[in-house]
Amino acid sequence: MTIETSARSLRVAVVGGGPGGLATAIALSKIPNVEVKIYEQASLLREVGAGISIGQNTWNVLELLGVADTLTSGHVIDATLNLNGKTGEEIHRQVKTVSVKRPQIRAQRTKLQSALLAHVPPRVIELSKKLTRVVDKGKEGIELHFKDGTSATADLVVGADGIRSMVRDAAWPDYEIKYTGTTIWRALLPWEDVVKQDPRFATTAWWHGPTTHVWLSPVGEGLGEIAARSWQDPAVHSADKVSWGVPVGNAYVQSHFEEYLPGIREVISWVKEGDWREFAAFAGPELSKLTAWDDKVVLVGDSSHALSGAFGSGAGFAMEDGWVLAQALRYYRNDVHRALPLFDRIRLPYYARMYAHLGEQAAQRAARLERLGDSASYDDRVRVKIITDGGKDMSWIYGNNIGKVWDEAIDALQLE
Repeated sequence: MTIETSARSLRVAVVGGGPGGLATAIALSKIPNVEVKIYEQASLLREVGAGISIGQNTWNVLELLGVADTLTSGHVIDATLNLNGKTGEEIHRQVKTVSVKRPQIRAQRTKLQSALLAHVPPRVIELSKKLTRVVDKGKEGIELHFKDGTSATADLVVGADGIRSMVRDAAWPDYEIKYTGTTIWRALLPWEDVVKQDPRFATTAWWHGPTTHVWLSPVGEGLGEIAARSWQDPAVHSADKVSWGVPVGNAYVQSHFEEYLPGIREVISWVKEGDWREFAAFAGPELSKLTAWDDKVVLVGDSSHALSGAFGSGAGFAMEDGWVLAQALRYYRNDVHRALPLFDRIRLPYYARMYAHLGEQAAQRAARLERLGDSASYDDRVRVKIITDGGKDMSWIYGNNIGKVWDEAIDALQLE
């Protein structure tokens, strides 16, 4: 596409320095007459978490951002398994395609962050900028106020600040997220010893109980990820599930998996005291628009679709959002009143499809449990919990080619 040289000047404030915010800044920095700043609340930019999946959809957007060749670390996933954590029964196996240019990998989150940071222009990121207030100043733009007493003004604010988004709370004050009952504890371990414990641990897998699971996967460079997940009654636990990535004691994590195979319990016990980090899963309803305040605010990533990591590709979705936003601004020469509706037009149906898919899955599980009734055994409930794609084509997520999606959207627009 030809770069427009007559684009109007545009000041963009990106709130949040995660993958979505970094990708948005990279894409926007390539557009003429756009001045972009990232405001990150942390004093040190670092990823919180353990591993991250890089599938074809994520590789596609990394290619468009010019970042793909910078991400060189990770473990190629040739299969994923679902097993009964108590008996070891293999319930489902999915074989992955590895004979492609960039096969799916599981990598350390810090490696993706480093790759993105390498492509963010100098002096774009400002740290220790915790957002406290967002004020719509009409034609003068948006005023952002930070905890350190400073402020900034922008023509466009991009909320890339996650599921607990301050930007979303300001522009959509009635939006509410709730604790889903799912809590995840994550850590990294030296992987050679883990595989010696059980050769099956060399393969990326979920080991399930009826309301729990333990995820084990190599992430490259001799390390592997353990993510232990349990359901906890929101009516009892929601008040204390307000922080993200906080340390939690080993005994507490271990207490949720006492019925699991000895080998899994042993691996869980190997996590060093203080290394576990707790992540409480929150979710919120579907938004009818991802733009607000007369096209001066737009949401990307988890702030725009509070799906609680349901598809395991949230970083990819966020980076797609940022790339599409930048292309829409480029297409309309930085005219936000035309670009942001185009962004909504492309991304809203995508997220609507995700919400619908999750609703279908929940209904399917509920129906299967109802058919089993009170006689359902432990193993029955594990099998009900593991819903495979059922023959459905999920390439609309995991094989999504956002560049092609953009081209098709523009073709359709020009035919109207």
